[in-house]
Amino acid sequence: MTNEDQDFLKENTDTVQQMRTIPALESFSESDLRQLLAVSRIEDYTDGDLILSEDNASDDQVFYLISGKVKVMKGGRELIVLRRTGDVFGEIGVITGVARSASVFSAGRTTCLIVKVSHIDHLDETSRLTFKYLIYRSFAEIMANRLKKTTADLMAARQEIEHLRTK
Repeated sequence: MTNEDQDFLKENTDTVQQMRTIPALESFSESDLRQLLAVSRIEDYTDGDLILSEDNASDDQVFYLISGKVKVMKGGRELIVLRRTGDVFGEIGVITGVARSASVFSAGRTTCLIVKVSHIDHLDETSRLTFKYLIYRSFAEIMANRLKKTTADLMAARQEIEHLRTK
């Protein structure tokens, strides 16, 4: 085995270990993770790098935060900072197929797993179903949590408006 082959295998093994830090992937076998890696890549960002651009045509990439943090911005306003391993962004464009609804910037050194969802269709049937289930289940959880937070924010805003009216 050449030094290049050894370096590639070590890098591939390191990447699989990074993928295993994502809570949604931790129970996957090494074989499954290697298949997912075939349709993914790991990208490192430095502070302030633009990862996704608001209003750009959507693609089919979804991002899983491995380390660091990202700021989600809409119209120049910060919406949220994602900082937990496994946090997902870019999913709305994948679900709707429309232009990106927000920009995402790295906040410090950041590493993401980027999955190109359309490439999952090229996997064997079992893997394809498993990975699509994983991705869309995580999308459903994200949307439910965001809807819950939005509802709470709406209720708080309504109470504040009502309080101001009664003054």
